[in-house]
Amino acid sequence: MEALLGKLGPLTRRAVDRVNSGVVALRSSPRLGRLVSRHLTVVTYTGRRSGRTFSTPVAYRRTGDTVTISVKFPDAKNWWRNFQGEGGPILLNLDGVDRTGHAVARRDERGRVSVTVRLAG
Repeated sequence: MEALLGKLGPLTRRAVDRVNSGVVALRSSPRLGRLVSRHLTVVTYTGRRSGRTFSTPVAYRRTGDTVTISVKFPDAKNWWRNFQGEGGPILLNLDGVDRTGHAVARRDERGRVSVTVRLAG
């Protein structure tokens, strides 16, 4: 999405930033926060090339100490590319607590991308 946004301009970028801010706000809502947080988290990571820190909301599934993120429209997004190959460190906010882990992105034969995070003890 970041590459696509760079091509579309600052108005589109602001719109996406507002949507992401709204999703993050829903996670802390007294009324809907618990429900939304069961399916959405915020991932924080450091860009491999830029060295900058980024945070973005994503949908996830969790089984024990493994979190799986299915990347929708992966060709329009760049964040997951930071975790190709050997992967890298990531921070997730789960149940109101920041958890560190190691994330690895994989693209399957159909072009679908998933990021698997092994949470640290």
